[in-house]
Amino acid sequence: MAVLHLNPENFEQTVSNGKVMVDFWAPWCMPCQSLEGNVTVAKVNVDENKALAVKFRVMSIPTVIFFVDGVEKERLVGAYPKEKYLEIINNL
Repeated sequence: MAVLHLNPENFEQTVSNGKVMVDFWAPWCMPCQSLEGNVTVAKVNVDENKALAVKFRVMSIPTVIFFVDGVEKERLVGAYPKEKYLEIINNL
């Protein structure tokens, strides 16, 4: 599965169609390294894209936001087992 790396230029286009799990993360965040799931997986490096983190009120990482057709449907803050992400994806 390819992981998309998002920035202000490609964010809206990426999340506006279908199910998208966006992981707000940073390379130095160890819990962030453990996240991965029948959905587009995209990442936003908060160190390089502070404006997106502010826009989506990301106060702590990892924050994972699940979008469906551009609308935020669910949000998790912190690291969870893979099963939790799959449960949310399956219920979207």
